Amino acid sequence: MSPPPLSARTAAIHLLFALTLALCIAPATQAHPPTTDPLPSWNEGPTKQAILSFMARVTKEGGPGFVPVEDRIAVFDNDGTLWPEKPVIQGAFLLDRLKTLAAKDPSLKQRQPYKAALEGDVAYFMEAGEKAVMELIAATQANQSDEQYEAEVRAFFKSARHPKLDRPYTELAYKPMTELLDYLRANGFQTWISSGGDIDFMRVIAQKMYGIPPDQVIGTHLKKKFLAKNNSQGLWIEPELDALNDKEGKPVGIDLHIGKRPVFAAGNVRSGGDVAMLEYSQGQKGPSFQLIINHDDAQREFAYQEKDNATLTAARANRWNVVSMKRDWKIIFCP
Repeated sequence: MSPPPLSARTAAIHLLFALTLALCIAPATQAHPPTTDPLPSWNEGPTKQAILSFMARVTKEGGPGFVPVEDRIAVFDNDGTLWPEKPVIQGAFLLDRLKTLAAKDPSLKQRQPYKAALEGDVAYFMEAGEKAVMELIAATQANQSDEQYEAEVRAFFKSARHPKLDRPYTELAYKPMTELLDYLRANGFQTWISSGGDIDFMRVIAQKMYGIPPDQVIGTHLKKKFLAKNNSQGLWIEPELDALNDKEGKPVGIDLHIGKRPVFAAGNVRSGGDVAMLEYSQGQKGPSFQLIINHDDAQREFAYQEKDNATLTAARANRWNVVSMKRDWKIIFCP
């Protein structure tokens, strides 16, 4: 007996789901023939057209905007640009580690900055600043080997889920941005992460989530020493900041790791943290592209702005391309 025919509405829903799923299972790092849309998760509009026009310009040999393959460098912020930052995912990991430490040493619940972190007291950290945050990072990351820290991060990602979206964090890469990464690589670009997050934390998931190898990740990190401990030799993490890769620190980190200005740079609306990186990209000779992700989709992700509007102000002044998640993206995450 054949199944009853689908209603027109039900059939349309099934078709839409199938098309959406097809976007998510397309092979990564594929080359795109001229007749294929390389950014299927992006709605047609000025932002998508600007990306396509830029790519055509920089890859046209003999053209006025041609960029040699060795100079095709693209850098991306991570939190809020490639995956959500509400909450900051490394912050969720840090809190998870802190709860484990507090269970072993209950006195931490009464000592700052641990007390504020365990109670979710954001106002304390706004007042105490970077020093308090770095103390937390040192307490949860320092005095262990590289291998021990990596194992803890991997264990976190095996079970942790986003509190609002109720999905594993490893499923929260923005689909339009992974398409953009693939499109850049298909056209000879190196794709790098340059983020304020911990470099070793991001290196654990960068390849799997974004197709970016660990050696193309730039981030904040504590000092390390090569020592002999516990009958083995290796790198041990020290409780002291070595480099803060945020704001004006991002161009410094890019120069240290890459040695040249990026042709393409992407960040998001977040306390002006990516402005210096995009200005650094725009300041080079020849063509360049700057992209800002604006979080304005409360239904599918989040809607928030900076208090001082610094990033969007800089975007208007410098004519950067601003992505409206609500208008420019057909989907945000794979279903």
